[in-house]
Amino acid sequence: MTPTVTAAVLLAAVTHASWNAIAHRITDKLVGFALISGGGALIGFAAMPFVPVPAAEAWPYLIASAVIHLVYYLLLMRSFRLGDFGQAYPIARGTAPLVVTVLAALFAHEVPDGWAAAGIALSCAGLTGVALWGLRGRRPHWAAIGAALATGLSIAAYTVVDGLGVRASGSSLGYIAWLMALEGLALPAYAVAYRWRGQTVQVLRPFAGLGLLGAALSVGAYGLVLWAQTRAELAPIAALRESSIIVGAAIGAVFFRERFGAPRIVAAGLLVVGIGLMLRAG
Repeated sequence: MTPTVTAAVLLAAVTHASWNAIAHRITDKLVGFALISGGGALIGFAAMPFVPVPAAEAWPYLIASAVIHLVYYLLLMRSFRLGDFGQAYPIARGTAPLVVTVLAALFAHEVPDGWAAAGIALSCAGLTGVALWGLRGRRPHWAAIGAALATGLSIAAYTVVDGLGVRASGSSLGYIAWLMALEGLALPAYAVAYRWRGQTVQVLRPFAGLGLLGAALSVGAYGLVLWAQTRAELAPIAALRESSIIVGAAIGAVFFRERFGAPRIVAAGLLVVGIGLMLRAG
């Protein structure tokens, strides 16, 4: 984890939390996610003439990732419908790093040791603290928690699939362009065909600006992560990327009037120490 890779992933964390906040802000979740995924597809198609076509070895990963991303969008929509942003987002994102660590060891033969393992453990402890703080003082909404946990598993799955795919592609820019194009069409197509039925423009117009901004942030965030995955191991990147939880908690406090609280400050401190250990390992 070099300083350049670390800075790229931290920037991705900020942009990722921002587009998730935009998606949560749009009251009709299907509209929000259709705009974000459809806008991502438009960006992908626009970039295709200027980037290399991914190598043949990457295509099974691309197709698998597109399917997993669709599942992820559906689960995330459900999480945001059922739970608060400050609760659903930390649980979904905080579940992923430990699962990625296990999957990366199994499928990419990347077993963190020494400082990297300590950094991942501390970062995950901080992320878990933020997630648990989102559950404080309230009766658990098990359906919302279950949807958020399932979202986290889908995140871990596409993280590892894309980590292997982008390395096989020969071009991180080519991979992200084709991935955005492939994954971004299904949700808007479903919404146009089965939900809006001739009222697409009227439904989308009030949220078009926000949704397309979210799309640009989403593509930028994941493009940075894919680039980083070609230069460092998957598990530390996953742990570092989920520092977006701290950003998401801050956004929830500022824009959605959700409490931040001292436990989240402590959790953020653990995350910073964990990042420092991962940098030392790099």
